[in-house]
Amino acid sequence: MLRRRRAPLLLAAAAAGAALVAASPSGENGRSVASALHHGVARSSRAVYTIGFVVADYKYSLRGLDARSADYRVKLSEVHLRSAKKLLKLCEANGGFYVKAGQYVSSLRQVPKEYSSTLSRLQDQATPSKFHDIKAVIEQNFGKELYDIFLEFDEQPIAAASIAQVHRGRLHNNQDVAVKVQYPGLEQRMKIDIMTMSFLSKTVSWVFPDYKFDRILIEFEKSMTMELDFTREAKNSERTASCFRKNSVVKVPYVFWQLTTREVLTMEFCYGHKVNDLDFLRKTDISPTKVAKALIELFGEMIFVHGFVHGDPHPGNILVSPQGHGKFSLVLLDHGIYRELDQKFRLDYCQLWKALILLDANKIQELGEQFGVGKYAKYFPVIFTGRTIESKSALGTQMSGEEQRRLKEELNSLGMDDISSFMESLPPDFYVILRTDGLLRSILGNLGSPRHVRLLTYAKCAIHGLEKQPKMESGAISSMFLNVKTNVSYLRLRVIIEIVGLLAKADGAKQKVVNKLRQMLQEISQGFHLLM
Repeated sequence: MLRRRRAPLLLAAAAAGAALVAASPSGENGRSVASALHHGVARSSRAVYTIGFVVADYKYSLRGLDARSADYRVKLSEVHLRSAKKLLKLCEANGGFYVKAGQYVSSLRQVPKEYSSTLSRLQDQATPSKFHDIKAVIEQNFGKELYDIFLEFDEQPIAAASIAQVHRGRLHNNQDVAVKVQYPGLEQRMKIDIMTMSFLSKTVSWVFPDYKFDRILIEFEKSMTMELDFTREAKNSERTASCFRKNSVVKVPYVFWQLTTREVLTMEFCYGHKVNDLDFLRKTDISPTKVAKALIELFGEMIFVHGFVHGDPHPGNILVSPQGHGKFSLVLLDHGIYRELDQKFRLDYCQLWKALILLDANKIQELGEQFGVGKYAKYFPVIFTGRTIESKSALGTQMSGEEQRRLKEELNSLGMDDISSFMESLPPDFYVILRTDGLLRSILGNLGSPRHVRLLTYAKCAIHGLEKQPKMESGAISSMFLNVKTNVSYLRLRVIIEIVGLLAKADGAKQKVVNKLRQMLQEISQGFHLLM
């Protein structure tokens, strides 16, 4: 039965590939494209074959089980793990965009833990292209011989990932540069891979109506399309450098525009080690927790203040460069994937974090309605802060055993249709934030950063983001005035957090007292804004 079902899927994948091959141009470039598409059909067939087994496993293993029973949950976890391992092998075998897709899924906090933990093992590494192919791409883009452009150019790449490889070079003025070169035929490969993923997504949704992946796939395709245009990456890089021009810790490599096109990006060469390289940090007397704090401040400002968010902050894209005496700079690389947040969304998200820190259930629900998630808004505290809306745990600490038990029971009662509805209702900006935050939390954990540091840093950045309204004056006096307002608001928030935390620990602490404190905060806030 399974064999019969797979046959039309394989034929469809082959037909799609054949259609693209037939439409590709003739000549040497056409043969290169046709070759890429030929391999694309092979990848598609492998993907269809794997997904066929995964679908059959879910259908067969869960049949006849009550979705609310403990047996169902145990069996579901087993199938999740088996399926995740199959997808891991598929991504490793197909490489390229499949690795990117696997990494994208693993960073989403809403996917089952069996998938996120298994797919997080994927490394964005690839077999480098031959040097003469890379040399040809550079010479075609600039119409010059390679050594008319560069004084020196290392034939061996210093990095090779899914879409490009990076070589170290030296200009004729002795400036060291990093040259990022896109692999030939990559756009054609992306077309057939995305077509296959879309086809499989629709097929799985047809077999399992409660599973919907359309939004995730749309966001993934958008991010990949942006990442293939290196001129966009260069512009993102310069904009980020401008946002953090007053931050002495943040370093963004300078772009050489005369040597940058859609397929080639030439940047200043920056020295450093991966942000989570603990051995390197110890050897250079750099504090991992200070690095973690600087990192979360960087991304907190990106999200809440500038609303211009780096979408791929994995350790290879953030380097620590020693500056002597335990000081350091953070070098931010790979600016291909960014999200410019909608201005209203940014301000609402700032309000959400303020409400999350104070566990203001009414405000969280109100904002949930604005975001379009309705009843699912009560899960925002769990997703972002690791505690429930009713939690009495102190900020940044683990939930109590009883809270964990109740939450587990509630989450187990949710069906896949609930999760799909939640995902479908989220604004698009949330996807990048969830992915970015997931990657950051992993790095912060590696660096040994206490949980409350991220939460309080985000709270301070959220207050700063609320104080800084669009088109605000940016002079020295205005900036100083803004910083004073932000710091006073943040200190006031910290006082309330500490008082609420102490009351929550005290025997007989009444919700009425906590609510009264929150009311006081609102009144003080209103008075403060009138004074300012």
